[in-house]
Amino acid sequence: MEDLSNYRKSYEKSELLETNIPEDPINLFHRWFYETEEQSDIEEVNAMTVSTIGLDGFPKARVVLLKKFNEEGFIFYTNYESEKGKAIEANPNVCLSFFWHSMERQVIIKGIAEKTSAQLSDNYFDSRPDGSKLGAIVSNQSRVIGSRTVLEEKLKVLESDFKGKEIPRPTFWGGYLVRPQEVEFWQGRPNRLHDRIRYQLQTDYSWKIERLSP
Repeated sequence: MEDLSNYRKSYEKSELLETNIPEDPINLFHRWFYETEEQSDIEEVNAMTVSTIGLDGFPKARVVLLKKFNEEGFIFYTNYESEKGKAIEANPNVCLSFFWHSMERQVIIKGIAEKTSAQLSDNYFDSRPDGSKLGAIVSNQSRVIGSRTVLEEKLKVLESDFKGKEIPRPTFWGGYLVRPQEVEFWQGRPNRLHDRIRYQLQTDYSWKIERLSP
């Protein structure tokens, strides 16, 4: 058995106080996101964990890439027929989380997922490299396959079929917009007395702000 009890770190880089936060969590997320992006040692600042409740009743988390965010919410793209797509169709309540270790910060977002418009999905799909487009078509995401050779052979066929042609977005692939209902910001602090600020959406679309005990 590996004993990890001595893995410790003192968090001392910043603080999160009620006197220095906006009324809207999207504005605070925007600030934190770009402050993190400015750190040269962080790759893929837009990497986030998406957690869903699967058809088997178990929660499941996986890392995807955030592709857009605004006052409406957070957008990512995937195969609608994948395990996560089927889970979202059955239960659109999801959780997004970001952990930016070099900033000693975490953001946890509870929200409701809905498909983006076909036009938005088309626009993003068209912006992707051809290899990524074909990869989306080739993969029956989350399905069992016999070997990697199956994928590679399918890709070769598609590369030949679409050579010199436009590659259309398949109908089973597109975006999700997650509309936030609750957003929690976590800032590491010394002696494990971390700052936790929670925003909760109210019926009048204002945000209730509360401090949580670490």
